[in-house]
Amino acid sequence: MQRLPVYLRCLESLPPGQSRVSSDELAALAGVTSAKVRKDLSYLGSYGVRGVGYEVEHLKFQIGLELGLERDWSVVIVGIGNLGSALASYAGFIERRFRIVGLFDRDPRKYGMQVGDLIVEPMERLRAVVVEREALIGMITTPASAAQSVAQELADAGIRSILNFAPGVIQSPEGVDLRRVDLSTELQVLSFYLRRNGG
Repeated sequence: MQRLPVYLRCLESLPPGQSRVSSDELAALAGVTSAKVRKDLSYLGSYGVRGVGYEVEHLKFQIGLELGLERDWSVVIVGIGNLGSALASYAGFIERRFRIVGLFDRDPRKYGMQVGDLIVEPMERLRAVVVEREALIGMITTPASAAQSVAQELADAGIRSILNFAPGVIQSPEGVDLRRVDLSTELQVLSFYLRRNGG
């Protein structure tokens, strides 16, 4: 499942007019083996044709369907500091059918501040906005100390999927899928490889 967005991005990077792609070509673009590509795509019911490959547009459609990209998904962001503001302003989400519909913070000095097309609102408005705007996904960009309580507030408001950018590990509230993006950890991994390779 985690590789499907990578495959989709690879397919979208193919030259205009290319109608077919082999598992070898897709594997090279994605940085995996062709056997892994074939296995992953077999779960979609798409086996391709031996010696011919996969029909690009059909495969893009199938992957998009599996990822739920046939519809728009409404997203709220809690924590409108530098990272929260940057994510709120990122136009690439719209291309993937993710619409930011609400921005929230606990700092009264940020209430009413405009970020992109939205106004920062107090946390007391979270539940109402989630219901009114049918949000199902929440992003947490708060300090680590606030992340766990924010995750629970998002869950209590009806959010069912959370992307946590706050440093540190938090527990997923019951009934909620939680993914963690720790930028400092990723940098530490890179520094490990640099050190190991004499960088």
